[in-house]
Amino acid sequence: MTADEARELFAYGVWANGRAFDAVEALAPEQLTTPVASSFPSVRGTLGHVVAAEWVWLRRWLGESPSAMPAWVSDASLAELRVQLAAVEAQRDQYLETLSDSDLARVVEYRTLAGKVCSDPLAGLMRHLVNHSTYHRGQVATQMRHVGLVPPTTDLIEYMRRVK
Repeated sequence: MTADEARELFAYGVWANGRAFDAVEALAPEQLTTPVASSFPSVRGTLGHVVAAEWVWLRRWLGESPSAMPAWVSDASLAELRVQLAAVEAQRDQYLETLSDSDLARVVEYRTLAGKVCSDPLAGLMRHLVNHSTYHRGQVATQMRHVGLVPPTTDLIEYMRRVK
């Protein structure tokens, strides 16, 4: 992966997350927290996980190893999650702008939330995060259908056709 490809993948992620958040704004507050079986118990819970994971991985790339998800994730409103996501995206964009192709081969050493020591190349971690968010946006799409809303398309090809 090149630095330009990394920036492109994260631009896609920003676009896709934005579409998901825009769509769920049509839900009533009780629909956001309606229990719907998935990895996380609700649309709000799943989106909260996406935002928190994006925060955790950025922290790791910057040399930190959070020992827990951020405190704000547990009871943040949709609007608060969106503010947090925008802050993560802005900081990540600044970080991505500094990357060269050779930086992506750098091995990042970090601890998981459970404390396990890991080390992986930055490029692989970046691919993982984009994939992770895509996976959970798919869960949000299913949860949205269960509470009566048609989810938006957030596929990479849709991004390429609309934005490129």
